Amino acid sequence: MKWRLASDVLWNKNVPVRLKGKFYKVVVKPTLLYGTEYWPVKNSHTHKLKVDEMRILRWICGHAWLDKIGNEVIREKVGVTPMEDKMWEARLRWFGHVKRTSIEAPVRRCERLASVGSMRGRGRPKKSWGEVIRWDMAQLELTENMGLNRRVLRSEIRVEGS
Repeated sequence: MKWRLASDVLWNKNVPVRLKGKFYKVVVKPTLLYGTEYWPVKNSHTHKLKVDEMRILRWICGHAWLDKIGNEVIREKVGVTPMEDKMWEARLRWFGHVKRTSIEAPVRRCERLASVGSMRGRGRPKKSWGEVIRWDMAQLELTENMGLNRRVLRSEIRVEGS
């Protein structure tokens, strides 16, 4: 029901696209990204989120997929960054929180999630949260010690725009 109320703002042709973009950043994107900080995100998850993101952004701009307008053009028109970039920013920010947590703190949620996959069957082991973090850090050429200094980590992982 709430989504139906929001769709009136996003669909209205009288509302400027930049204003719709701000609404998207404040309401839609946080909803789509809820909890991605501690998921062991697979490529299929990322792909589905990208597809949903572009479907919504095209809808905001009033363009159909058949109009053959590139994703980057649509994102620039609305003024948003790719969903994938915000996902790894949120994951690495959460990694910094986990890294700075004291040893006396209660068991962290990500540790419980990592231990759930300990009983494994045949085939490749399930992707763990730590594996996803290591991959993100390798892509950005970060070290684990950067997680201890909040200011340094934030400056390295910050995605321009929203």
